[in-house]
Amino acid sequence: MATVLMKIKDIEDEMARTQKNKATAHHLGLLKAKLAKLRREILAPSSSKGAGGAGEGFDVTKSGDSRVGLVGFPSVGKSTLLNKLTGTFSEVASYEFTTLTCVPGVIRYRGAKVQLLDLPGIIEGAKDGKGRGRQVISTARTCNCILIVLDAIKPITHKRLIEKELEGFGIRLNSEPPNMTFRRKDKGGINFTSTVSNTHLDLETVKAICGEYKIHNADISLRFDATADDLIDVIEGNRIYMPCIYVINKIDQVTMEELEILDKLPHYCPVSAHLEWNLDGLLEKIWEYLDLIRVYTKPRGMSPDYEDPVILSAKKCTVDDFCQRIHKDMVKQFKFALVWGSSAKHKPQRVGREHQLEDEDVVQIIKKV
Repeated sequence: MATVLMKIKDIEDEMARTQKNKATAHHLGLLKAKLAKLRREILAPSSSKGAGGAGEGFDVTKSGDSRVGLVGFPSVGKSTLLNKLTGTFSEVASYEFTTLTCVPGVIRYRGAKVQLLDLPGIIEGAKDGKGRGRQVISTARTCNCILIVLDAIKPITHKRLIEKELEGFGIRLNSEPPNMTFRRKDKGGINFTSTVSNTHLDLETVKAICGEYKIHNADISLRFDATADDLIDVIEGNRIYMPCIYVINKIDQVTMEELEILDKLPHYCPVSAHLEWNLDGLLEKIWEYLDLIRVYTKPRGMSPDYEDPVILSAKKCTVDDFCQRIHKDMVKQFKFALVWGSSAKHKPQRVGREHQLEDEDVVQIIKKV
């Protein structure tokens, strides 16, 4: 472990010393690839809990319709936020590191059950295995959305530090997977093509990065101006792309002028957990970033059940997904469905399993006799 950490520091120092220009691009790309491999080695889950596995309090069973993680430095108000949003008791104190295990709670919002995890305060160096960083960020990777909780008094410094820790563990915030095709092959060398003008990657850099991974034959096609980091992410293949909201807490302690500056941050939501300011706005933003829809069931001859909707991801919301969510056997018995709502051309519309549903549609499943 110590040897790997020393290697990581040596590479980071060399990268800091190296000037960024076209002549050094392939060398920096090679260093970044070496760094990614070392980080994977140090953060790979161990078979032994004592050697850095989930550990006590971190093996939290996923429940509900979605999972949201609270990440932040100690004493920024994560536990207070969890208590106010979910009614779960997570010990709150004015001293640091109160939360030493992962505390789950449930938010009930618009008919959905959202599991909220209060993760122990992240510290600088978590990505390199310091403190309990490995467990914190491993659990964060299982979430559907991250809330980075920041203190309104010093938000920007903490924001950058936490982003660096999460990035180092392969979590990509508010971004999509690189628009790149990467296919290994048995022979033919490295074939590199780009449909756009590329300022960051050239064939020499691509070959240097692939060589570090012992990849000597591959087809790589870019459809955007990709960087060395993008190529490494695709080769590593274990990156998590997830939405993130920056929750600026304790806004009761800053001036209106300071609040206006913070207001320019993208993906930002100001709150005071202690005074319960703008918690409704935060819940609305969480719902938006989770990208969920509600679909109501309608048993034959009965009114729709508006109390207990079926919650689906807006990316996976066909009638087939709806059936699978209720019970896998429903797909076998499926004949057709009747749909009322914004996705239906007429009320009701008779549809098949491939029909795309929209928020607050009503669905009645007709089974085979």
